[in-house]
Amino acid sequence: MGIKAKEIETIQSIVMAVSAGRVRAQFRKARSSKRYFDRIGAAWDGMQAEFFSDGVRDRAFRVAGVERGRTAVDLGAGTGFVTAGLVARGVTVIAVDQSRAMLDALRAKFPEVDAVDCRVGDAEQIPVDDASVSYCFANMCLHHVEHPSRAIGEMARILEPGGRLVVTDLDRHDHAFLLTEHHDRWMGFERGEVLQWLRDAGLESPSVESAGQQCCTAGPDGETVSIAIFVASGTKP
Repeated sequence: MGIKAKEIETIQSIVMAVSAGRVRAQFRKARSSKRYFDRIGAAWDGMQAEFFSDGVRDRAFRVAGVERGRTAVDLGAGTGFVTAGLVARGVTVIAVDQSRAMLDALRAKFPEVDAVDCRVGDAEQIPVDDASVSYCFANMCLHHVEHPSRAIGEMARILEPGGRLVVTDLDRHDHAFLLTEHHDRWMGFERGEVLQWLRDAGLESPSVESAGQQCCTAGPDGETVSIAIFVASGTKP
């Protein structure tokens, strides 16, 4: 017995409602994350210093092979943890973040520096031209992104031939409180899935390995929570 037109219409309505609900949920997550970082912008430097050390940044720069005179994107730049290190190494930086409050705090650190260009933008639609930068860094950004694989693809898009992509982020973990307290969208990542995203983005020599660093924070009962950090990288052909 065939499906009547009314039943088809009902099924279509249900599918549309479910899809719309998912879109609204994704929008609420994005808006919630943005509000969180807008709210804590002024305090982020102190919070970040408790989470992880400069060793994370130094490892990322070594993996990238940073050279003076180049241009880099700092994706999810926050208040400038990666940007500051790049500027000190003579690199011109395009700092991209979804939070104006974060970028305002970053910009205040470099009032006389022409080498820092702050742009409000999303990791899945980076406001940078194709094949225009030598490096793209994303430190502790990916676990706040709705579609991490798309962000990896975007990072690859903006790299010039020979350019290096470097991501430093959290290994998979089971600390669910971070989803609410810090508005994380992902409880870290399996290194194998990140490696596949690098391959899917068309990058050469993809690699995901331990950064030799830990991200530390206080748990819901005051205990110290420590999560391993990985460094992922690839080269634009």
